[in-house]
Amino acid sequence: MNFDLTEDQRAFADTARQFAEGQLAPHAAHWDAEGIFPREAIQKAGELGFCGLYAPENAGGLALPRLDATLVFEEMAAVDPSTTAFITIHNMATWMLGTWATDEVRAEWGEQLTSGQKLASYCLTEPGAGSDAASLKTRAERVGHEYVINGAKAFISGAGSTDVLVLMARTGDAQSGASGISAFAVPAHLPGIQYGKKEEKMGWNSQPTRTISFDNVRIPASHLLGREGEGFKIAMKGLDGGRINIATCSVGAAQGALTHAQRYMGERKQFGKPIASFQALQFKLADMATELVAARQMVRLAASKLDAGARDASTYCAMAKRFATDAGFNVVNDALQLHGGYGYIREYPLERLLRDARVHQILEGTNEIMRVIIGRRMLDGDAPEVIR
Repeated sequence: MNFDLTEDQRAFADTARQFAEGQLAPHAAHWDAEGIFPREAIQKAGELGFCGLYAPENAGGLALPRLDATLVFEEMAAVDPSTTAFITIHNMATWMLGTWATDEVRAEWGEQLTSGQKLASYCLTEPGAGSDAASLKTRAERVGHEYVINGAKAFISGAGSTDVLVLMARTGDAQSGASGISAFAVPAHLPGIQYGKKEEKMGWNSQPTRTISFDNVRIPASHLLGREGEGFKIAMKGLDGGRINIATCSVGAAQGALTHAQRYMGERKQFGKPIASFQALQFKLADMATELVAARQMVRLAASKLDAGARDASTYCAMAKRFATDAGFNVVNDALQLHGGYGYIREYPLERLLRDARVHQILEGTNEIMRVIIGRRMLDGDAPEVIR
């Protein structure tokens, strides 16, 4: 069991760190304060392959393992969790389209998405279907060679500013549950699509969040992803990776905060000496570092399980998401506390990292739902021997 990164993996991480320092760090606070969606910077990320990290090669992607993708996302999230989180969502939607789209749709959208020239949103959540995603009501009715879509989605990242929507809609009857859901690639600005107001959020301000309504929106039948009734399975496969991604963003935010705290403790003086000399604060830093390393290794374990197609990959992804987003938020919060009043003002990045990291405990399945997933698996007879 080797925990060391390969030369290629270190090169990916180094490239991502240089990109983050050059393209994200100088602007992240401004994008946050003004609510700016930085399409140009995201496109530059696409030029490095970061918008199609694990998308298939026939869609223009790099087809990297999920483990390698975490290395890129962590480095960027250490500077700007909000913009990085959108890039992870785009990667997830792009992978889903590249994997399940028809050749026609893949040829039209694949390379545009993996290059970052066009951007994608993932559309699962509805006003009445959040944690209970299988109860979604948006319908896609087959009419001849088309599907006609009616319904609404909520809390959609990038909505109104992206180019294609990876949409989950019901093709079965109202009682069909998860088995009646299908997935579609929907051009984002077709007649009948309307976007709600840009939500005013606590964090994640460099990416817009809106509701989307669909009123008799027509798409060709060829825009179905996979087969009818496979949409929920596709959505959940996407979310396994999405949970690793968002956990990685929490690890990145925590690493950025820890780095700032370590540096500040050496500079800040109280009672005539650097606060780094106080043992209580040394212990705090030690706990932060320990929690962060544990979170990082759990995320990488889950990514490795997903890459290997392990039977219990979904359980490990849920564990990683639950642990890393909780631990990551706590590390950022402790880093802010170590800065005292300075951590609370916008001249320092701590308050932005804290606001951005908080939502990670909610999206891609709340941490309560992660506990449900893990708890149900742990009640199986073989769980204590298998989940280790």
